[in-house]
This record gives sequence, C-alpha cells and structure tokens, in this order.
Amino acid sequence: MNNSPIGIFDSGIGGITILNSIKNLLPNESIIYYSDNLNSPYGNKSKIEIEKLSFKNVEFLINKGCKIIVVACNTATTNSIKKLRANFNIPFIGIEPAIKPAAMKTKSGLIGVLATEGTLSSLLFGKTSSNHSLNVNIIEKNAEGLVELIEKGIFHGEKIEEILKKCLLPMIEQKIDHLVLGCTHYPILINTIKSIIPNTIKIIDNGEAVALQTKRILKKNQIENSSLELKYLFYCNGSPMSLNKILNNKFTVNKV
Repeated sequence: MNNSPIGIFDSGIGGITILNSIKNLLPNESIIYYSDNLNSPYGNKSKIEIEKLSFKNVEFLINKGCKIIVVACNTATTNSIKKLRANFNIPFIGIEPAIKPAAMKTKSGLIGVLATEGTLSSLLFGKTSSNHSLNVNIIEKNAEGLVELIEKGIFHGEKIEEILKKCLLPMIEQKIDHLVLGCTHYPILINTIKSIIPNTIKIIDNGEAVALQTKRILKKNQIENSSLELKYLFYCNGSPMSLNKILNNKFTVNKV
C-alpha cells in the first residue's frame, strides 16, 4: 500500500494548486487527480448534493487504488468531510479557509475571506469563524461567478477583474491586513488579486499547510512511498480543456 498513490479530488481545476504544493513537498509520492468538473461549481449546491458528489469522487479514487485522499475543495470539505471519514476506512485530508493563521497574525484586527456561498454558509466554516473571531472582525465575500470563469479556462481579463474588485475593494476600504483565499481555485488568480490589493495586505491560502498535513498523516500511518516509479494521473468527467490549460498540456487528461 505504501507505493499506492495519493488521491486528490476537486469540483474542477482548483485542486491543482493543492497538488502542486503536495508535489513540491512530497516529490517521491505518486498522485491521482480527479476533477468532477461535470458538476462544477459546488458552491451553489445543497449540502446533500455536495455529499453525494463527494462520495462518488472518493469511490472513484479508492477504485484507482489510492491510499489517502485529499479533499482539495473547501466546499466539499466543509459540507462532507465528517461523513466521508465515518463511511470510508482511509485517511482523509480536508481543506477549509485559513482563518486561524490570519486571525493570529492580524495587527488591524480585520481580515477578509474570499470564498463560495457553499463554504461561507456551511456549519464547519461558521464554527471555525466563530472560534477565531473573538477579537477579530472577519469580512466575508462570496465571489459569485469566479469559479465558473476559471473552469472555462479564463484566468484573467475584464470579467475576472470585475468580480474581484466588487469583492476586494470593500475589504480594502475597511482596512483588512490579511486576505484568506477560501477556495482552491482562487490562487490561480494570484497575480490579478495582487494587482488590486495593496502590498500591505498579506494573502493566505492553505496549500502549504495541506501538504504538511498530508506528510504527517502518511508518516503516522507508515504509508510513505518507497518506490522510485512515480506516476501522475489526471481524470475528469467533463471537458478536459481547462485542466489541459493549467497543466500546460504536460500530462494526458483522461476523460471518464
């Protein structure tokens, strides 16, 4: 089992930002990535719908022989991670907005969270937010429409800027000093985000933290890879266009 791959799934291409962090920290691990882009976005779906889709994604990766699964989607994590852990005998790594480090580091007492409606309205997000908002004001914005554009392969341009400015300018006016990217799709837009916000605002995503947690869980379960034969496999159930684009056509994307 040690030489089995790490499984990663997302509602689309956003999880590639997590995959890259894991790949950099764990260069000896094989990875299978599954994009459920046929059902993207998850942010506007009900909790029951998200749970059903997450279960299907996990079953796909388990059938591919994965030894651990990273739920590389904030909305899927906040809505389904508890049930996934209860129903599958495999380690899971979940993802949720990095509110804790932002709350610990803020000097102004004001942090911004850019996320989807599905994440912001979830019980887990609400609990995490309330746990760290005692002395911190958290300004939440739903970047509606952003994931859909990214899934179409649009990573910059007027439409992207319009949505980002609508969300970010009010945060800037309220003097946030940390911005939490609460969706794995958003780091793809990092250059555009940086062009809108002042450089005094620290951007936080959870790619590195997820990679470190993955490393810890592999070591804890003694399932670190000992093989030199690495493989990176990519699957999607919708159009492979955006996945091919973000991968720069360096890998074959398998349609299922």
